[in-house]
Amino acid sequence: MGMHDKHRRRKRAQFLSGGLDGLSDYDVLELLLFYAIPRRNTNDLAHALIDEFGNLENVLLAPIGQLEKVPGIGENSALLLKLIPALHTRLRQSRMPEKILQSTDQAGEYFAELLRHERREVVYQMCVDRKGRIINCCRLSEGSVDLAVLDARRVAENALLSDATGVLLAHNHPSGVALPSAEDRQITLQVRDALRLMGITLIDHIVVADGDFVSMAASGDLLLPL
Repeated sequence: MGMHDKHRRRKRAQFLSGGLDGLSDYDVLELLLFYAIPRRNTNDLAHALIDEFGNLENVLLAPIGQLEKVPGIGENSALLLKLIPALHTRLRQSRMPEKILQSTDQAGEYFAELLRHERREVVYQMCVDRKGRIINCCRLSEGSVDLAVLDARRVAENALLSDATGVLLAHNHPSGVALPSAEDRQITLQVRDALRLMGITLIDHIVVADGDFVSMAASGDLLLPL
């Protein structure tokens, strides 16, 4: 048994006995990388990642392409690191079918939390039934720092496949404020009218920034004609 094997056993035992509480950000990254890089000292890589991105949260939220630019981090390592926040989102969404949407504030708070860590503009679609019960919530698109494409046809198709009677949209402004732009209003009204043709209601479009949110329904934007 080599020195690295003994070190890895100690780190695993430390996690099994005390969970993450006893581990630093460096330790957590090192432990994760054990399973992508079986025969290498991953301590130096963990420090390199923290040095590059600042903290553990930023590492896990960094795009795969940026992770792979760190020397020693290959495709498998980057994919493993990206799976962690993806699994967290999946587990959180898996509980949603048991919930009933009761207010705009409730929807806004949910989307504000869902989009809190996003560094690029992302669009989500939530489908609900006649009672406001949440059927599903899916990630529609992901863009650059300030642009994500919203496809009205895809929104309509998702709603039909979900047998939804109502839809809510949400997206974030990573480098701005929680106010809809002229482009946001235009595409929202296009989606609203596309859904109306199928008897489905666009209930709201939530815009999120810095933990705050604005409801386009509450501000009257969904009432405006094209």
